[in-house]
Amino acid sequence: MSAQAADAVIEWYSHNRRDLPWRKSGTTAWGVIVCEVMAQQTPVTRVAPQWVAWMQRWPTPAELAAATPAEVLVAWDRLGYPRRALRLRECAIALTNDHDGHVPADYTSLIALPGIGDYTASAVLAFAFGKRALVMDTNVRRVAARAFGGVAHHRPHVTSAERRALDEVTPSGATAAMFSQAMMELGAIVCRPEPACGSCPLEQVCQWRANSHPPAEHRARRPQAFAGTDRQVRGLIMNLLRGAQPAAVPHAAIEGAWHDSSQIQRALASLLADGLAEKTEGGSFSLPASST
Repeated sequence: MSAQAADAVIEWYSHNRRDLPWRKSGTTAWGVIVCEVMAQQTPVTRVAPQWVAWMQRWPTPAELAAATPAEVLVAWDRLGYPRRALRLRECAIALTNDHDGHVPADYTSLIALPGIGDYTASAVLAFAFGKRALVMDTNVRRVAARAFGGVAHHRPHVTSAERRALDEVTPSGATAAMFSQAMMELGAIVCRPEPACGSCPLEQVCQWRANSHPPAEHRARRPQAFAGTDRQVRGLIMNLLRGAQPAAVPHAAIEGAWHDSSQIQRALASLLADGLAEKTEGGSFSLPASST
């Protein structure tokens, strides 16, 4: 079944893949890293224009490494989870200093870079270098859990059994990377939390379907609430700091941005702790300006 399943997914992908900018020829390994970091917990429809603008401004690690944290955070804009922007800059600095500005093509070197975990390292190996790697994002894991495991949803954390199951079905050779991309796409647009099984190329071999779609033993994580949370307040403060750049924002202006003073102070303290904001000598606040 492994070869049949892989062939079916790849064939489906060849006719249904979305036209995303990082899939165009000429995308560098650095472009793949930027894409994968931006796409963490963020829909690709929001990522696409930001990725294009980012790659036009900083097409190489060395160019991003030379930017200040403030410049990077302004360019990140409202993409969310801005700590990722700083980690991406730290990754660029490491690539520039330790790898002559080149993205390494081995797992050990990739995983040692700031902000690069197992998934991103595997994605770079597959999509930038065409290597066989187990690219296990949420979409891939959901497809694999249903089609090859017969369950509605994967466990919260990647298991050795999951890896073995995906390894068995992942083809060797030149089609391995395409299969990984195809599995991601299938989970993103067909095998979603509420799946469109009738459009799935794995419908005839899917074990979950053969088992009459049993309910999930392990619930998928619900999207985190946003309205009224500290995360929303952090976003409001970051918007103020970006809008004022390069000037600082008075503390009173930050206090006036939200109705709950204690929540403002908590969010502001967390931004300072995360290196996303700095306090000036005059008691105002700004984006971090240091280039070191």
